[in-house]
Amino acid sequence: MLCIKLRSSDPFISLATEEYLLKNTEEEYFIVGINDPSVIIGKHQVAHREADTEFVTRNNIPVIRRISGGGTVYHDSGNINFSFILRSAKGRQVDFRKYVQPVIEFLASVNITAEFGGKNDLKSDGFKISGNAEHIFRERVLHHGTLLINADIDTMKRSLRKDTSCYLTRAVHSNPAPVMNLKGKLSERMDAEEFSSQMWDFFLNEKENHPAILSPEAETGIRSLVNDKYKKWEWNYAYGPGYIFTGRFQINNISYSCSMSVAEGIIRECDIEGSGEITRIGKSLSGCRHMPGDMMKIFLDHNIPVSESDIFKFF
Repeated sequence: MLCIKLRSSDPFISLATEEYLLKNTEEEYFIVGINDPSVIIGKHQVAHREADTEFVTRNNIPVIRRISGGGTVYHDSGNINFSFILRSAKGRQVDFRKYVQPVIEFLASVNITAEFGGKNDLKSDGFKISGNAEHIFRERVLHHGTLLINADIDTMKRSLRKDTSCYLTRAVHSNPAPVMNLKGKLSERMDAEEFSSQMWDFFLNEKENHPAILSPEAETGIRSLVNDKYKKWEWNYAYGPGYIFTGRFQINNISYSCSMSVAEGIIRECDIEGSGEITRIGKSLSGCRHMPGDMMKIFLDHNIPVSESDIFKFF
């Protein structure tokens, strides 16, 4: 197995690297890296339902869709991301316990007891420390996960939507669980970077594992994936099941209710009820992307003043 330690902390590059190596090579890989703050949603999820749209927009935290299913995870400099890309016989490819076992063994080597729990989590003392997901491509499997070392738990919680009741959808839902950083369980002080180096060494010392770097051809292909897919609104927001948003709120001390049908990221129908002038904008929102900036432009084009805070009430 080839072992790669990602030099970039760009989450777009991280996700594109996994997909490129899965689909364009034949080798097996272990990959470890650390990303900048980002919300990573599953392939079949609704972005606005999973992320707190106002918080991530104001704090420039990207919401990025990955190719694997499952729920939403948060990345930052206190979180380690690991990936295995392996050959696997058909019919035996989805096996979370199998692919997290080497991670459990690594954690044991640094005196952390962890166990497989729930559908695809690693837990320690009953707290979630790792979320995992898988994607099958032909006779290869991508298994990837996170490890919380000293992540910013407050920012994590604020980045993820708490109340999802305003979204009606058949999209995959996340299953929130109490989480814990591993820093307090480590016998010696180390940050996520030092911890990832220990993880790297652990797997590199396994028989038949060798260090590797990305080839120029791979780096070119990865950059193309970043630009053509992972940074595109069409992938991160428009892809996936449609949804209906319903909300009740006040703007300028006037109460409104809104029902909005969205498919492929586009508002198809919108009905706003209330006693103020905002009610007349509903039909004009049809055909608009369900994004704060796009909606704000429609309001301003119709001379209906709303604040930046007001526009987030439609999410």
